[in-house]
Amino acid sequence: MSRFWSSLTHDLRPYVPGEQPRMAELVKLNTNESPLGPSPRALAAIRGEATDALRLYPDPQATALRAALAAYHAVRPEQVFVGNGSDEVLAHAFVALLKHDAPLLFPDITYSFYPVYCRLFGIAFETVPLDPAMQIRIADYRRPAGAVIVPNPNAPTGVALSRAEIVTVLADHPDAPVVIDEAYVDFGAETAIPLVASHPNLLVVQTMSKSRALAGLRVGYAIGDAELIEALTRVKDSFNSYPLGRPAQAGAIASLEDEAYFQQSRARVIEGRDRLERGLLRLGFDVLPSSANFVFARHPAHEGGALAAALRQRAVIVRHFPSPRISDYLRITVGTDGQIDRLLQGLSEILGGEPSAA
Repeated sequence: MSRFWSSLTHDLRPYVPGEQPRMAELVKLNTNESPLGPSPRALAAIRGEATDALRLYPDPQATALRAALAAYHAVRPEQVFVGNGSDEVLAHAFVALLKHDAPLLFPDITYSFYPVYCRLFGIAFETVPLDPAMQIRIADYRRPAGAVIVPNPNAPTGVALSRAEIVTVLADHPDAPVVIDEAYVDFGAETAIPLVASHPNLLVVQTMSKSRALAGLRVGYAIGDAELIEALTRVKDSFNSYPLGRPAQAGAIASLEDEAYFQQSRARVIEGRDRLERGLLRLGFDVLPSSANFVFARHPAHEGGALAAALRQRAVIVRHFPSPRISDYLRITVGTDGQIDRLLQGLSEILGGEPSAA
């Protein structure tokens, strides 16, 4: 470690993103990227920004994009915040809204960036254990808290809460900010955005990386009461006034305008998830009920790490977490039909059974 590092840097334990390996004929099912391309209209809009205008700064307020998001979600533009992917939006929320004297609450098994942000920003937190079925128990959040953040669906489990359960969390913490992280909501969960109108403490965070297949564009956003959005903007403008470039803003707007493509794409991913689940069940896996673009599964007779390593030898990459309680689970992204076939064929060979038709 460098002697020039600050004490904070020495103590950081950064988030570890999913591997981006370079292997021949790789089946990459470890980072929850879309198996489908973005909207052709979005691609055309992005290409259209490759002009001399790139010498100019983009609109720092992303006015047109915020207006498009507001119209799409039936809110006002002043209720919309945009950032460089939902991870940046979440980081701003941790600084602007989630740092209080009482601890921040979130699940013990959840998006592993949350404790990283807490350590980076000096936020006291407590984790709330999932129940034995790997589900969030709303009643367990009825305790003193400075704020609450919950992914819906949760990650890496993929299990969703109902909107009614989110209402209960909001009712239990009327004087604390509540952030609902909806990175995967479009694949089967209920969005909390309609609750924003009646709950000034609610912030909902979404991304265009998953259901809109724009992970490489880096566009995330939050919707909430205008006072919450103002807090995020104050942090953003103290950090980076121009987080979204011209191509990103144009591509995001065009994606919102192509509703037919969006609905077709998410339906295809949901069909692929159902197909993947059926194949895994036939091979003897326990599969959690997923409302995301991935499944979380374990085989009762095999260690998760060993399965992941054996799949890798067959050029199939899935995500394995060596953490307690979930070390035998694999998080498997929904791929194309061909990729799902490769995965199931590989697992069938590893388990010593017959090929599993999905």
